[in-house]
Amino acid sequence: MVCASNMNRSMEAHALLQKRGFNVWSYGTGTNVKLPGPTADQPNVYEFATPYRQIYEQLRAQDEDLYSGNAVLRMLERNMAVKVAPERWQERAEPRKHFDVVLAFEERVFEAVLEDLQARDAVELTPVHVMNLEVRDTHADAAESGPLVLQLCEALESGFGEEAGEEATHPVQRVMETFEERTGKRILYSPQLV
Repeated sequence: MVCASNMNRSMEAHALLQKRGFNVWSYGTGTNVKLPGPTADQPNVYEFATPYRQIYEQLRAQDEDLYSGNAVLRMLERNMAVKVAPERWQERAEPRKHFDVVLAFEERVFEAVLEDLQARDAVELTPVHVMNLEVRDTHADAAESGPLVLQLCEALESGFGEEAGEEATHPVQRVMETFEERTGKRILYSPQLV
C-alpha cells in the first residue's frame, strides 16, 4: 500500500488488511512526511522513519485541541498500532523484496513507484502488479476506501489461485474489470518484472 507520506491512505488500508490476515506493507513516496499544520501554508514536516509516537507526542504538545479536532492524533494512534514509523518506498530496507501487488492511492505516487521499479535491474523476472486506486487524501476518503481495497485484495487473492483456462483475459484483468463494474472506480494498471 503506497501513498505520499505513509500516514493516511496507505495506513488505513494497511491496518484493515493486516486485521484480515493479509501479508501487507505500506510506504510513502514523498521527499518528506507532511501533516496538516496550524495553517495550510504551515504543514508539519518530518523525515521518513520518524516514529509515529514521536510525531504524536510533538503534535499533542504543540496544540492538542487542533490535532484532536482535525483527527491527526487519532490517525497517528492507528498508525502506532500498525508499525513504528513511516517508510519511504524508494528507501525500503529490502529493495529486492517481492510483492505480488503494489497498490498506490494517487496517480503521482503510482508513477513514482513505476519509476523506481523501472530504474532497478530486474533480477528474478517475476511479475508485480502495480495498480492505482485514486483516493483523495482526507480521513473520510481514506476510511471509505479501506473496504474497497479489502474487496479488491480478496478478489486478487482468489484470482491468483484460479486457472485462466480457455479465457483470453488474464485473472488480474478479470478482477480489475469486475471491481470497476461493481464500484465505478477506475484502476490504473501496469505489470512490471522485478
